[in-house]
Amino acid sequence: MPEQTKGLVLAGVGGQGVILAGMIVADALVRAGHDVKQSEVHGMAQRGGSVFSHIRWGQSVDSPLVPEASAEVLAAFEWAEALRWVSYVREGGAVVADLRTIVPPGACRNTRSWATTYPGVDPDLFVDRRLTAHLVDAASTATELGNVRTAGSVILGAVSRFCGIDQIHWEAAIESLVPRGTEEVNLAAFRAGCEVGEATIPVAPAPPEGFSGPHQIEIDHTWCKGCDICSRVCPEYCLAVDLRGQLNVVNADVCTGCHLCELLCPDFAISIHPPSTEVVTAVD
Repeated sequence: MPEQTKGLVLAGVGGQGVILAGMIVADALVRAGHDVKQSEVHGMAQRGGSVFSHIRWGQSVDSPLVPEASAEVLAAFEWAEALRWVSYVREGGAVVADLRTIVPPGACRNTRSWATTYPGVDPDLFVDRRLTAHLVDAASTATELGNVRTAGSVILGAVSRFCGIDQIHWEAAIESLVPRGTEEVNLAAFRAGCEVGEATIPVAPAPPEGFSGPHQIEIDHTWCKGCDICSRVCPEYCLAVDLRGQLNVVNADVCTGCHLCELLCPDFAISIHPPSTEVVTAVD
């Protein structure tokens, strides 16, 4: 009887190295003698959008797509992505989830803080699905090793516990695919991930109590080119470009500190400060 095909899903956001991690997993599986198919979607990755990779392996694999409720393991590089993709894990499967939270700009809107809308880190969310949940603080582990950018290798180390692939194949794949000169630190991160224990759940921030007061908007006109992006995305209409093409603060009293203008400014010309911070609101 043919060996049953197995699946793995990796999920995160743009810039976390999800695609490279998927390539390493696929390469390790090939080295272990499996037929492997891989698929990935990273459309809006450069703007912090979702990135994911499906991998299936076995004696003979026809399709790279992992059906829902069939994956052996979900490797989530970001907490909200763990919740988004958990339905793809089979009953009795495993979820390896990083504690890192990357809140999209769109979650910071109007007077509602992201703390009231972003899902809190809670391993009990996986209990009803009868899954093995392994939460890791990959960034802290990678930082201790000297390079926070190897957090993805820490996650792969934790994932390797659930794939049944010899460590020699994982390490060969890492050496082959990571950027030249980073082989040793990535291998160290992977080995640390193989041994890393359960992470301590961070204390959730206190929910905000209404509008905390207008934030301070600082504009550096030496950098601003008046592209009008900030004024178009501002939910409270605090900013406007005048007929001369200069950006001005026109409604400072209602700024909620959502940071959308600051995050989306292509020239880094805007800074948002808490109500208690005194700054000059326009720099000529």
